[in-house]
Amino acid sequence: MKNLNWQTVRRTTLDYTFLTIGAGLLALNIALLLVPNRIVSGGATGLATLLYYKLGTPVGTMVLIINIPLFIAGVKWGGGMRFAVRTIYATVLMSVLTDLLTPWAATLPPINEPLLFVLYGGLIDGVGMGLVFRGQGTTGGTDVVARLMYHWKAIPLGTTILVVNSIVLIGAAVVFGLQAAMYALILTFVAARVVDIVQGENNYGRAAIIISSKASDIRSSVLTVLERGVTVLEGRGGYTEAGLDVLYCVVARGEVSILKRLVQSIDPKAFVVITEASEVLGEGFRTLR
Repeated sequence: MKNLNWQTVRRTTLDYTFLTIGAGLLALNIALLLVPNRIVSGGATGLATLLYYKLGTPVGTMVLIINIPLFIAGVKWGGGMRFAVRTIYATVLMSVLTDLLTPWAATLPPINEPLLFVLYGGLIDGVGMGLVFRGQGTTGGTDVVARLMYHWKAIPLGTTILVVNSIVLIGAAVVFGLQAAMYALILTFVAARVVDIVQGENNYGRAAIIISSKASDIRSSVLTVLERGVTVLEGRGGYTEAGLDVLYCVVARGEVSILKRLVQSIDPKAFVVITEASEVLGEGFRTLR
């Protein structure tokens, strides 16, 4: 029991270290590179940037205000409390640091070279978001909306994220022009690739094969926490010839760390194989056409 408690404390400390560093990097990126150069990322941050230039409202404060109703809905309908607490922590920290760093960033020489602020912005954004994902959280906004829509209407996560971000980018094109919108698209692409690297992923999906004596408990956790489907296969040990259940499931980017933590918390001796899934079609992912 003592060893278990120590492992829990160690894991939680590491999670919040990732969340803190990731939120700090995201705030630095917003204050130093994105807002001064009118680069609109997706989700709540992008909407807050548009409001900043139209109404003069602080970006960090608006991110927090936009996320408050999403937090309430997410806690009530969208999933586990641990994930919600980490998301709230990362979002509040990022919002506060953004407003604290903005006056300081305004005193620095501007970075006006597009190649620099797009590539550096994408790099910092990707590392920050990847660390937040590894800490089993998000920074709210689009991620929470996507989970809620999947929970309520079974709309694939990627579809909701694409629609919301597209609306924000269209708004950026109207307010700042097509050139700024194109810079935002390039930055988003760079950030997405960096997130994959930080997460240890190279593509959209990962397929997991899980062999465990506690397969039933793991299956229930994946269904309730990740809200992902699980296929139960009938297996037989090659050496013992004993029958056993083999779990097969596919998860999206950002969920691999959560899946591994779930399995480890239930059965540290489980045998897990995670492979690349270069294309995933069906419920929870892109529509099969």
